[in-house]
Amino acid sequence: MEHIVTVQDAVTAGAPWMEPTAAELDAIDREMPVILADVELLDAHIVTLDRTPSELDERRIRRARRRALAARVALVNRAAGTDLRGGAA
Repeated sequence: MEHIVTVQDAVTAGAPWMEPTAAELDAIDREMPVILADVELLDAHIVTLDRTPSELDERRIRRARRRALAARVALVNRAAGTDLRGGAA
């Protein structure tokens, strides 16, 4: 019987080069409102998976969708250095 082995060294999860950099952590912090809004939208959709959405469910989904969109717009505006009215921040 012939054994099949990997050619490269094993990769450990604790390797120092695998840790996020300060810039990556800052990017995550900037994107956190978008992430949380997307999670809220996903939660609203999950609630309705096994049933017909009620009027309250539909309202919750619409509200979550608007929050997710607003969070994305705010992130893009911050990255562009402008506010919602198009002026400088």
